[in-house]
Amino acid sequence: MAPTAAAAATPVVAAVQATAKVTPAVQTSTSSLSVAYGTRTRVTARFYNPSTGKPVTTGWVRLEGSRGGKWTAWAAQKVNANGVVQLYAKPLSSVTFRAVFLGNGGYNVKYSKTIRFTVKANGGAKILAEAKKHTGALYKFAAEGPSRFDCSGFTKYVYKKAVGKSLPHKANGQQNYGTAVSKSNIRVGDLVVFRSGSYGYHAGIYAGGGYMYDSPHTGARVGKHKMYGSNYVVRRLAA
Repeated sequence: MAPTAAAAATPVVAAVQATAKVTPAVQTSTSSLSVAYGTRTRVTARFYNPSTGKPVTTGWVRLEGSRGGKWTAWAAQKVNANGVVQLYAKPLSSVTFRAVFLGNGGYNVKYSKTIRFTVKANGGAKILAEAKKHTGALYKFAAEGPSRFDCSGFTKYVYKKAVGKSLPHKANGQQNYGTAVSKSNIRVGDLVVFRSGSYGYHAGIYAGGGYMYDSPHTGARVGKHKMYGSNYVVRRLAA
């Protein structure tokens, strides 16, 4: 039977109902808003459906930090089965963080509220800042600055300038100053003295991550260098 004119004039349209994406809600918490220089900070974020309360169980979250109005990526992690992610960073100066859910097939991108971390300048930070200033200074035996240094002359100059601590001009003597600290508790700004047996023959300033600032040897320059060996002691000269 032929279609009627009215039916023929009506286009056949497949009704496709697109499922709209949901913008998740987010709750955040932190380890602390005021941290010591070089301390690892934590931002915990939980993403969930605001209508049902069910967690967002798939997708990535990025930790972004801002200084001077520019956001940059610091870390990233997948949400777990509870919609939770823990993101870590070690800021060396005060910074604003936010957690960004990057979206998936069912959820839109979502930015958390901003979180301001204040980094407290401590003695270690001051020591490290002073040590950095002399990067490139040439080694010279028995020199103690301000333009040339041997190893113990460098540490002697930096600790006096940064925190007013007086040290002898000898690595072996410097290992007896300050407070003894275990290797597992070493932190930025601590004095490290390398030894042969119990005799201290080289001194440097811990810079974090297994590195130190030191004036290594003839022909070398002050800089950030990899620590070597395991026979060394750690001394703390500033809180």
